[in-house]
Amino acid sequence: MVEISTRETYGKTLVELGKENKGIVVLDADLSPSTMTHFFGQEFPDRFFNCGLEEQNMIGVAAGLAASGKTVFASTFAVFASCRCFDQLRMCLSQTGLNVKIVATHGGITVGEDGTSHQAIEDLALYCSLPGFTVIVPADAIETAEAVKVAANTYGPFYIRLSRPRTPLVYSEDYHFTLGKAVTVREGRDAAVIAVGIMVAKALEAADVLAKQGIGCRVINMHTLKPLDEEAIA
Repeated sequence: MVEISTRETYGKTLVELGKENKGIVVLDADLSPSTMTHFFGQEFPDRFFNCGLEEQNMIGVAAGLAASGKTVFASTFAVFASCRCFDQLRMCLSQTGLNVKIVATHGGITVGEDGTSHQAIEDLALYCSLPGFTVIVPADAIETAEAVKVAANTYGPFYIRLSRPRTPLVYSEDYHFTLGKAVTVREGRDAAVIAVGIMVAKALEAADVLAKQGIGCRVINMHTLKPLDEEAIA
């Protein structure tokens, strides 16, 4: 199975968007080689701002730029994008509804050698608790590119969670992402698994194992956690 990094796809998609929209600016918390926003910085140095290891300040800067009419993408690791700056997220973005897209990499427990201090396990719960935020966890690189483009063209605060390792491709190039609409990636009548992010590929692997035992397992990619597609799980 082909594996592609979602964070690298994010960085390259930013460059595409930057060529189309001069109102897009990108912020990073001194982690651009890891979040891959350095692709945008190299292409558009006058629209790229390294805020240093100060996520709280980065959110304030992002809010200010958005208030002046910019479409802002701000990136860091998921653990820092949630726990370190939650008050700023609540006050500067959730309560104002400003057009800022937080795209965090290294989500979950897949950060490997980065260690437990960098494992983001609270981020999705925190962001889903914030009024006005849209929360997306793409399943693969193809869905990542689509989700980032949709976020860029949809006003309001977004949180998009990406992973550190390369991720198996779930979709083909002709895939169309629809915000807030879950996708059934495998049919089955005996059981169902609802997954997000890198766990979609794992769920498909589990469905293959169950199929060999005569159990048909439906796999649903709930890429948008907020707003939740309630009809898909009714």
